[in-house]
Amino acid sequence: MSSSKAVAAADLNPRTKHYEFLGPPGALAITIGVPTMTYALYFGCSESHGGCPPPIDTAVILDSLSDPSWWKGLWDTQAAIAYFAWYAFVVVAWLILPGDWVDGVPMRNGVTKKYKINAFSTALLTFGVVAGVIYRYGPQPLTFIYDHWIGLVTASILMAVVQALYCYLSSFRNGKLLALGGNSGNPIYDFYIGRELNPSIGSFDIKSFNELRPGLILWALIDIGMVCEQAVRRGGFANVTDSMWLVLAFQMFYVIDALYNEPAILTTMDITTDGFGFMLAVGDLAWVPFVYSLQARYLVFNQIELGPINTALVVLVNLAGYYIFRAANGEKNDFRNGRDTKNLQYMTTESGRKLITSGWWGRSRHPNYMGDLLMAFAWSLPTGFNTPITYFYVIYFAVLLIHRERRDSEACQLKYGKDWDKYKKLVPWRIIPYVY
Repeated sequence: MSSSKAVAAADLNPRTKHYEFLGPPGALAITIGVPTMTYALYFGCSESHGGCPPPIDTAVILDSLSDPSWWKGLWDTQAAIAYFAWYAFVVVAWLILPGDWVDGVPMRNGVTKKYKINAFSTALLTFGVVAGVIYRYGPQPLTFIYDHWIGLVTASILMAVVQALYCYLSSFRNGKLLALGGNSGNPIYDFYIGRELNPSIGSFDIKSFNELRPGLILWALIDIGMVCEQAVRRGGFANVTDSMWLVLAFQMFYVIDALYNEPAILTTMDITTDGFGFMLAVGDLAWVPFVYSLQARYLVFNQIELGPINTALVVLVNLAGYYIFRAANGEKNDFRNGRDTKNLQYMTTESGRKLITSGWWGRSRHPNYMGDLLMAFAWSLPTGFNTPITYFYVIYFAVLLIHRERRDSEACQLKYGKDWDKYKKLVPWRIIPYVY
């Protein structure tokens, strides 16, 4: 590489000087911790291991961890074949199903990537195949998911490791656009956070593909599998509990809504700012489908009947969350697109940007997060209050959103300077008014 090209590459891909997640030690801890927690949420909430949670016997745990056969039990060849077949299916669906090619946000190298939008049609094809299988063979085939849970988790984590490693190594080829936060020079940190901004194979963008298709659709598929497992145990779909139907309805609606609005992800931080490393790979492929479906899996072996009154109350909580989420986002989008019908108040920054200070966005800086949290709470309510483990998602999601809000606030502080200080005085609450 000539000296002029080297300088240009250095200007385009500067060294990362600010660490997140406590730097390399934190990145290593999370790289190990996320797969460990995914397994722990199964072993800590499973009928085959003594309940949710099971009795804790330190001696038994240490004996298991020191036994090679226990580690071998994490691998399941049938499950691995099924998972890799599933991934191949969604790749082929991306390839052959029609879809619009949509422009993403222009990148700092002046390039604007195009993304194929057909996640929703991929989901419709998936659900159509599943419906046909259930119609022809009954619920029994879908119980494979429950019976091979650990093997499926292992296969998804393996896929995440392989993809993250491939993307990390390929990021050293000439001409790659690196993520501003993933070029520290520390291999542990960069592998975790993601070194290349948008790794692709031809027109196939790995990051945006994983964001919605293999993990999110699999989450819905797992929920359907849990309904089928309960139906087999209770003698048919007519006997499936109202709590299980609620969890399926809430989470299916969330998944379908995200897939239908696929272009919206193209402006998110995951796509525009973060590199694709182990953080996003394991989150998309393993964490989302196998952790977010915890409530449905719990209801397989703790079959709870809520009754009409409790069902209505849970539905109201979910609808309230969805209303806040959609109303807040709609208000912001209308304002940005010049369709403000509410005469919202705002302040204008020195750069000319307008920051809303009334309506939902006057109540807090991220009212959409408040709606998200209410919906997450509603998803856990059908499991009752016999265990805190089924509320893990709510707690985790709250931590995630708080971290995301603070990360966004830091970016806005750098972007707007003193104007951001003025804005924070006008809108003092971060997510939940009068609470946080």
